[in-house]
Amino acid sequence: MIDVRVPKLNNNDTQYVLVEWVAKDGQTVRAGEPLAVLETSKAAEEIVSEAEGVLGHHLLEGADCEPGQVIARLFAPGEERYLSGGERGGEASMAEPGREGSAAGPGASAEPGGQGEPVITAPAQALMDRLGIGPERVRGLGKKIIRRSDVEELAPAGVPAPRPAVPAREPAVPGRRGDAERTTDLTLSRAQQRAAAVVELSHRTIPPAYTVMKVDVGAALSAGRALTRSLRTLVGLPELLVTAVGSLHGRFPMFFASPVDARTVRLSAAAHVGVTFDVGKGLVIPVVRDASARSLAEVSRDLMTFRLSAMRGDLRESDLQGANIVVTLHNEPGVVLAVPIIFPGHACALSLAAPQQEVVPDGEGGFAVREVVYLGVAFDHRVVNGRDAVLFLDALRAALASPGTLASPPAPASPETLGSPEGLPAAEDGEKA
Repeated sequence: MIDVRVPKLNNNDTQYVLVEWVAKDGQTVRAGEPLAVLETSKAAEEIVSEAEGVLGHHLLEGADCEPGQVIARLFAPGEERYLSGGERGGEASMAEPGREGSAAGPGASAEPGGQGEPVITAPAQALMDRLGIGPERVRGLGKKIIRRSDVEELAPAGVPAPRPAVPAREPAVPGRRGDAERTTDLTLSRAQQRAAAVVELSHRTIPPAYTVMKVDVGAALSAGRALTRSLRTLVGLPELLVTAVGSLHGRFPMFFASPVDARTVRLSAAAHVGVTFDVGKGLVIPVVRDASARSLAEVSRDLMTFRLSAMRGDLRESDLQGANIVVTLHNEPGVVLAVPIIFPGHACALSLAAPQQEVVPDGEGGFAVREVVYLGVAFDHRVVNGRDAVLFLDALRAALASPGTLASPPAPASPETLGSPEGLPAAEDGEKA
């Protein structure tokens, strides 16, 4: 007998949703075959069988589950599938609904959501909210699992339906009772609730500080336009910045470290840079892996692939895993400054605002116009000191001021570079950095 446990899919969620059983209860499966689909706050991921056997479900579709939890078991052909409660450790198979202690519970419905209600995935629910589609319409589809594609079919002639009208509040009349009670409660979507949990955990556990630097990006923008033509891939400030961040991994390892406890951090072997994208379907943070060893052209192609995947809604969970630093993009015109959230397990997060034009003296009695951005870093003050944050930002400023250096192939990191970095505090005897 083999336990099928929920894997750790990302660092942001402590709970997932078992959206669908791909393999039925009692079905014989082979190693590598998909068993179930789990939904996180950012994507849906299939889990596959580690071995051959007969599958026994332990959870209903639509149930919440957490990393490490047993959701099914694989039995050898002929092996008794339904064990006593003591042998099961208190977990019962769904194959016996109504049995005391079963996953469904006495009298519970075997349909997802209970009472025959369909399970609505987070992307589908977000689109329903945006299009003003109520649950009764998706219920009429007769499906157990409602996905985004199902909701898209309900939009009239491909045109998004208007949002449901909110009843206008009547003007308050002095002395009339009941005006104070005219309010509307709105339940946050599952995805927003998970995002809220991450934000709350960050604010509760990380003492942040924030430093921002004004950076002249005229040379970077000009070089980006030329490199776009020569490299045949889009090169803008995000691509240049991610490449620059990766190049600083050896010099500033603490900015890529992961706090372990009050006295210890875990240094990373490579720079894995997460980049925020929001194309109207919710925030996602795909990861440019090993950015310190990637060329500007490779980083650019990665980011373009992520943009297209985010627009199509087909980012994989593996695209979103493993970041040890995040660059948050705020490139809407007019955005001057934004303070990013430090994700739990990270030491810092960068924010890049939109380019702004400013008039400056040209040194010859006249004036010139230059393009600048505000580049900021929020950092865990237990791990990174303010002076190091300034040095880190200044190194990024210098890289953007000389973008030609970023277009060159990255130099391999040497043990000497990694052994004497800026920003690495001196450790006392017996302590790890």
